[in-house]
Amino acid sequence: MLSKEEVKKVAALARLDLSEEEIDVLTPQLANILGFIDQLKEVDTTNTEPTAQVTGLSDVFRADELENWDKSEVAAALSQSPAGLEGNQIKVKKVLEQD
Repeated sequence: MLSKEEVKKVAALARLDLSEEEIDVLTPQLANILGFIDQLKEVDTTNTEPTAQVTGLSDVFRADELENWDKSEVAAALSQSPAGLEGNQIKVKKVLEQD
């Protein structure tokens, strides 16, 4: 059985701020998921080739092509930055936190 402390640790690693009520609900759900994974470990896959998907679909990529923008178009695009500009770079919100 999965303990509440383990769920809290997983939540902290995922940077989820869970209430005690949420932890109470998620603990048995996460334990059930891990139980299903244990069942899958019992399946004999010795003659099965590894695969990521089975539908036959494939990614379609296009070649990157450099396009020259008119300076007014560049200025208009850069002016839409909600945090403004710093030099010719778009400012964004800080993403990482220090512990």
